[in-house]
Amino acid sequence: MKSNLKFFKKSKLLPVDEFFKNVLYDNNFGYYKSKFPFGDKGDFITSPNISYLFSEMVAIWIISTWELFGRPKNFNIVELGPGDGSLTNILLNSFKKFPEFNSIKNIFLYEESDYLKKIQKKKISNGKVFWISDFTTIKKGPVIFFGNEFFDALPIKQFKKRKDSIFEKNYTFDKNYKIKEVFNKASKTDIKILKSYKTLKKLNFIELPKFGFQELKKMIKKISELKGCILMIDYGYLKSNNQNTLQSIMKHKKNNLLDNLGKADITAHVNFDLLKEFFLKNNLKVNNIITQKEFLKNMGIIERANIVAKKMRFSEQSDLYLRVKRLLSSRYMGDLFKVILAYKFNKNNFAGFK
Repeated sequence: MKSNLKFFKKSKLLPVDEFFKNVLYDNNFGYYKSKFPFGDKGDFITSPNISYLFSEMVAIWIISTWELFGRPKNFNIVELGPGDGSLTNILLNSFKKFPEFNSIKNIFLYEESDYLKKIQKKKISNGKVFWISDFTTIKKGPVIFFGNEFFDALPIKQFKKRKDSIFEKNYTFDKNYKIKEVFNKASKTDIKILKSYKTLKKLNFIELPKFGFQELKKMIKKISELKGCILMIDYGYLKSNNQNTLQSIMKHKKNNLLDNLGKADITAHVNFDLLKEFFLKNNLKVNNIITQKEFLKNMGIIERANIVAKKMRFSEQSDLYLRVKRLLSSRYMGDLFKVILAYKFNKNNFAGFK
């Protein structure tokens, strides 16, 4: 289709990450710039949309981390990619129950899409928050960066090893404007990066979140200045099987990767072993990577559900427990979703990580 040429922006050849960055984030036609992707009427549902208890557990974790840091008078929370604002709303309501913390916390929402900012501003009306496009405004006190399904939405590079050479996957188009993939020899810079990670050395098909690493380095710089941590929850794996994890989702169903460009969500599974190695390389400490099921159970989600359920009718109780089951069950999100914590601090007894 000739209409797909706009995603190349006058180029005839683009690496996977640059191509999908245009598809997802272009100001004029990018997926996240013009479409509401969340909930039953969108393309996918995230944990905060499934149950508010997920967001309550995150709120409790943030407050306990503030206490671990010595209850500082300035404390910053940055939500990465706030989605439709559901999680932020619950955080604000939860923090009101803790007046001392509520009075000193600053909440920043790191959002690139002007379209999603408008949606978030309509939904978040009960608290003081700041929308930011960089971290320069954060100047005092420790900072927590929190992202739920943030990293999977950042474009990745893909490479293939053939004998002793490394080739990068690119997209181009033929005379009929059909998009096709081609492999060209990788740049010396990228080859050097790939060879620097033990996690990637034995792989023949490699996914590298180069753009994601650039984003994380900005956060690490701020943590190095002020002290703090990064908590990320996302779907992914620990050991790669040389798989291509890029996927397209439209209306809650799998979509051919190159169909419906700009109208379907495109993500990649997170390589958590690689993410851990990256954090360690950048002088952060990392706790054990655990599953979402372990994290939420450790934070007390089942006990909280039991308390809430006492005030509900039977039908409401059934709905509550079904939603919690979806968050915890190995059949759904419980094991597929992982939790990683990277930090610069002299203690490691963070809540949720036993």
